Amino acid sequence: MTTLPRTRSTLVAWAILLVGWQVRLAAAQEPPADPFVTPATLFTPSPEEVRAEAFAWLEEQNPAPEILAEAQRIWDPRHLEPTGTVLLDRLAETIALIDPQARELVTLCSAPRATMTLPAGEWLHDDSRPALVRDNLRLLYGRWLSQESLYDEALRQIGELAPENVIDPATLLFHQAVAYHRLVEQEPGIKALDRLLEDVGDAPERYKTVATLMRIDLAEVKADSLDHIARRMDDIRRRLELGRAGQKVLDVEDGVIESLDKLIEEIEKQQQQQQQQASAGSAPSSKAMPDSRIAGAAGKGDVTKRDIGSGSGWGSLPPKEREEALQQIGKDFPPHYRDVIEQYFRKLASEQEGGEPGETP
Repeated sequence: MTTLPRTRSTLVAWAILLVGWQVRLAAAQEPPADPFVTPATLFTPSPEEVRAEAFAWLEEQNPAPEILAEAQRIWDPRHLEPTGTVLLDRLAETIALIDPQARELVTLCSAPRATMTLPAGEWLHDDSRPALVRDNLRLLYGRWLSQESLYDEALRQIGELAPENVIDPATLLFHQAVAYHRLVEQEPGIKALDRLLEDVGDAPERYKTVATLMRIDLAEVKADSLDHIARRMDDIRRRLELGRAGQKVLDVEDGVIESLDKLIEEIEKQQQQQQQQASAGSAPSSKAMPDSRIAGAAGKGDVTKRDIGSGSGWGSLPPKEREEALQQIGKDFPPHYRDVIEQYFRKLASEQEGGEPGETP
């Protein structure tokens, strides 16, 4: 029997063959890919790719040496995490070195909102700006607006952005979904959530977990249900707390009142049906009463009539009684129901009097 010399090169060769054989064996044992699962198509670019794009744009601006040095510090690989949110922040900081408007935006988005006045953001929609700058700054601003519960304003910045055009598609789709979810816009919300869960291959686990819960929650909302009404009431409260008392709030309030009308009408129909069924089940017998049985209910039958007015009285109770009714409502429902239900009865009373319903600020 011939013994092979155990030189270092021979051992290395055998190790390579062994590793290759193990890899092939593992691949053969892997289950086949599910033909019904669409492979992910969206991924966060690498830090090297984003850095190269940032410096390519920066060099076109003919920056001073100190600006180039600051950009090198921003993109120091020792302090750079390969995550979409970090890359987005670093890109925005780089653009802010040159662009004064971007600098103001980065400063704004680096802290909680201090005032109700937001800066004009029309320049972020300027097509003459490079897409790298324009779209990613809109994402930066939209993310901050979403975090500050300014969902309408957030969607004006990111609602029409395509995830293929930004360096952090997971963050874009997540905050689009958050805004649509809070505004109870089912169709676009579910679409954004599905893209996040199915198309983004490297979405953070926290995004995927919350997105899954939002997807289930949003899909179960039924139009004009009590749950749907409650969500819109919460949206009204949020808008008023933010000082938003314009036409949009009035439109949402009108929609809530319309849904309450439908809900009350359905409850009244159900009650009428139950009463009719109860009456049919307890109809008086057609048999004559036996002679040997003494009939009851022998009172005079006189009753005291009370003047209850000619109208229904809905919404026109005296102040003391109306306040007691609203307090009872407050015991049974969350606090934000009170304002909308009170407005509902005011509107109903105004309609019965032939006038126009008053506006609630």
